[in-house]
Amino acid sequence: MTDSFREAMRHVAATVYAVTTIHDGQPYGILATAVSSLSFAPPSLLACINRGASLHEPITHAQRFCVNVLGLSNRDVAEHFMIPEADRFSVGDWQEQHGVPVLTSAQSSLICTVADRHVFGTHTIFVGELIAASHREDATPLTYFDRHYIDISEAPEKARKI
Repeated sequence: MTDSFREAMRHVAATVYAVTTIHDGQPYGILATAVSSLSFAPPSLLACINRGASLHEPITHAQRFCVNVLGLSNRDVAEHFMIPEADRFSVGDWQEQHGVPVLTSAQSSLICTVADRHVFGTHTIFVGELIAASHREDATPLTYFDRHYIDISEAPEKARKI
């Protein structure tokens, strides 16, 4: 069942996010695709973080986190985040805002306070209540599909792996 679920989910296109926080003065971050808007009143979102991820323990203790929506121009950041033991914040222009790392070139950045959390299966679902947001009009989201980044700015029939 797990393998068939994993195979099915590989074929669901997903925006790539860098979820970040700071705990005890140290920045932490991971790539995620399990992020979703939740409510407009109050403005909030869900970030689902694997309990085995390096971000899990720090975000559990943090007051805030940021969901950086990566754009096509942030592929280098995404690839660097995938290198084990790398200093994830050494690639890209990161600035601390409201106590969390924000990628200044991200398509969008959504800074949240941790409003609630729920453990389910292998993940913790963090409910974030928005305290600040920024958006770049000229960005196209970095999208992941079938183990590849794709460019969705093309017509769907012409979407290509990048």
